Amino acid sequence: MNRDDIIRMAREVGAGEPNLHGRIDYVVMTYNELERFAALVAAAEREMCAVMVESMDVRIAEAIRAGVAQ
Repeated sequence: MNRDDIIRMAREVGAGEPNLHGRIDYVVMTYNELERFAALVAAAEREMCAVMVESMDVRIAEAIRAGVAQ
């Protein structure tokens, strides 16, 4: 996951980019948007882990995708 992915996910949940006093280096999110953003990031991380182990053990990859600890 790179910077562009993070920005895309933030925008996907509705994060705003205020332009106060010429600053555009931060975003504004509601708590609901922040929770949805965190869920997207966690899902992306789980998928990256699952892809890495899938060739070794499909069951572990499926457990990672499901969010189940083995």
